[in-house]
Amino acid sequence: MLDIISKDVYSLEEENFLNNKIKIKALKEYGYADQIMHSLKAMVPWEREFLQAVNELLNSIAPVLKQDPLYENFQVLERLVIPERIISFRVVWTDDQNKIRVNNGYRVQFNSAIGPYKGGTRFHASVNLSSLKFLGFEQIFKNALTGLPMGGGKGGSDFSVTGKSRGEIMRFCHSYMTELFRYIGPDIDVPAGDIGVGAQEIGFLFGAYKRLSGRWNCSLTGKGLSWGGSQLRPEATGYGIVYFAENVLQTKNENLEGKKVAVSGFGNVAWGVVKKATELGARVVTLSGPDGFIHDPDGVSGEKIDFMKTMRFSGIDEVKQYSDQFGVEFIPNKRPWIIPCDIAFPCAIQNELDLDDAKALIRNGCKFVIEGANMPTTLDAVHLFHDAGIIFVPGKASNAGGVGASGLEIVQNKNGFSWDAQKVDDQLHRIMSDIHEICITAAEKYGRPDNYVVGANIGGFLKVAEAMIDHGAV
Repeated sequence: MLDIISKDVYSLEEENFLNNKIKIKALKEYGYADQIMHSLKAMVPWEREFLQAVNELLNSIAPVLKQDPLYENFQVLERLVIPERIISFRVVWTDDQNKIRVNNGYRVQFNSAIGPYKGGTRFHASVNLSSLKFLGFEQIFKNALTGLPMGGGKGGSDFSVTGKSRGEIMRFCHSYMTELFRYIGPDIDVPAGDIGVGAQEIGFLFGAYKRLSGRWNCSLTGKGLSWGGSQLRPEATGYGIVYFAENVLQTKNENLEGKKVAVSGFGNVAWGVVKKATELGARVVTLSGPDGFIHDPDGVSGEKIDFMKTMRFSGIDEVKQYSDQFGVEFIPNKRPWIIPCDIAFPCAIQNELDLDDAKALIRNGCKFVIEGANMPTTLDAVHLFHDAGIIFVPGKASNAGGVGASGLEIVQNKNGFSWDAQKVDDQLHRIMSDIHEICITAAEKYGRPDNYVVGANIGGFLKVAEAMIDHGAV
């Protein structure tokens, strides 16, 4: 049975949060952002990923809060760090041996100030409420940066598609949507794919939604091209990351031609990055998986990029198969950041690049670190990059191309037409250039030029906060 956190229960949690804030406010040395961070730590100390994401944002926007008391007067941060709604449910399905299986399902509808909730659906064993709150919180500001009317949300399950048959995945997806369909729709919440949720899973989810709701509408993005999907959607996140990197390099009078690139991961995002970076003249020399990484000094290009697609759909979560296929070096149980490179694109999962990895990249001459995954770099590594003069770009700016393309899919569906690949690519290029401009403008305005973390957080925060203030106490 579906279980939504009740208003009364959630109000109690919110009351405890505000009481903690009142106690901390007595400590005059704390500013508004510090009060909120300390209160949040007291309320949910176990949600480490979520706290990390909030801490990064609050550190960045502190100058904005100090300059204008309006945000504190309207209690913007208190409202911003608590999701508008959390939906939690069980997912019961049967495997191929007709044995009943049970998983946890979630949807965190975090903030709808600037539009319907929008964010991916992740099926992975690591999924829990903390990880989804972190991802949903990040999504608020990422979506705001695109300039499209999309709020922030995230969902998923601790179900893993690895090793499951097509029938098992279909039965799981249908059960998952049986619980969720009441709470999504084109003007409410439009989920997309994410880790473990590709075209196949979106198809099963959409089919169940259509049957249960009796409606054909843009309730999900990432659909097949023959039934409302958009050109370039699988490549969009990776392409957008590279387009953002182009803009960053141009500020230094450089380009991608001849650059040596290290990439982690080998999924959808990494594939798009490798494909576009290679097309623009870079040489990608690494890919990684949970088993280790490969080093290909000649570069991942041609049939090797095509093989990445095979790897993505193989159901085998190992990058060693690339090494076996092409006879390149495989380094087990290590991450690729020990390989000399000009640009690093971490495209795997959160907190995959730590302080030791950052030191290795700096020693080996890396000049740019541009995130492809959501928060793949730990805070101490980010600080080290800034101290060392390395240009660092957070994922909420650089990987916004994926949700930007999802927004373009919604536009096409609502207007009843389909753009060709060139049109979508042009729009994606524009979105990423606009995000870059927002970041550098905000960073310069608040005295932190070249600091893309500050620029992205302030740019996204201002848009969302101003909408929240305009809407009043809701």
